Amino acid sequence: MKNLYKTTVTTEGGRNGHTRSEDGILDMELRKPKSLGGEGGDYSNPEQLFAAGYSACYGSALEHVAKQHKIDLGDYSVTATVKLGQTDSGNLQLSAILDAYIPGVDVETGEKLVNEAHEVCPYSRATRDNIDVTLNLMLDEE
Repeated sequence: MKNLYKTTVTTEGGRNGHTRSEDGILDMELRKPKSLGGEGGDYSNPEQLFAAGYSACYGSALEHVAKQHKIDLGDYSVTATVKLGQTDSGNLQLSAILDAYIPGVDVETGEKLVNEAHEVCPYSRATRDNIDVTLNLMLDEE
């Protein structure tokens, strides 16, 4: 594989720790949310960071496939909802919902873009067959 980009992030202390990228751009405290038995507060957590990365990456995949089809996405957005759950056997498991808002496209075009983006997005490819991912196309109401 030809390397296009590399980054390194170190976290000390896990979910109740500190995470910092090698360049210092990402530099923040992490805390467990209250729902996981933590103190909560104004801190991020791994699920938020994953949702941010997934929504950004999937959005770029949408741009890529739209450009191939010569379609203007307009003021599109992607919202990722990431859930941390527990399986029947007690293992922790992630799931994700991707809401792709693409104004000004018809349902058929939007669904084509959403599905093609899911095929090429590196996050989607990395999680395929590992976590449940739900794709939703959000359109303007007429």
